Amino acid sequence: MKILGLTGGVGMGKSTSDQLLRQRGVPVVDTDLLARELVEPGQPALAEVRQTFGNAVIGSDGRLRRGELARRVFADPSARKQLEGILHPLIRERWRAKMDEWRAEGRPLAVVVIPLLFETNAQAELDATICVACSASTQRQRLLARGWPPAQIDQRIQAQWPVERKLASADYVIWNEAGFEVHAAQLDRILKLLASGS
Repeated sequence: MKILGLTGGVGMGKSTSDQLLRQRGVPVVDTDLLARELVEPGQPALAEVRQTFGNAVIGSDGRLRRGELARRVFADPSARKQLEGILHPLIRERWRAKMDEWRAEGRPLAVVVIPLLFETNAQAELDATICVACSASTQRQRLLARGWPPAQIDQRIQAQWPVERKLASADYVIWNEAGFEVHAAQLDRILKLLASGS
């Protein structure tokens, strides 16, 4: 089984690629979803987050106050490193387990979506990588359309490698400026190349 890693800057089109892959019958695990599962009530990671960041990041319902935690960690690189230290090893453990499951089922290809793929050196465990990217101005427009304030956009972008560095590190690139059909055509071309062993 080939394991493909998908990454890209925030707001650049990873979710669109994820959707297209699933439509084509390719199994996909999204590490952002794994991160959410890990901090559900009753999960050990939530207790560790509470211990590290205090009760203010936990709501009266016992759930993580994501906005409050994000406000803290994206304003303070050392706090972000602490959170990553709690979550990243557990996330990697979970996606590896999923890959083992799909390998046992005889799947030819599986994809793991990792926003911080290169930053966490996950490419060492993958057969190939795709970076989904767009121009900085398009990225900003998309994030503003989601209702993100400019300061939050800047913090999130600065928390990742520059997209140029991601593009240079990736085996394949999807340039996501021209809409859904063009995105799909680029992805299909990459899947064809992978299937042919190129």
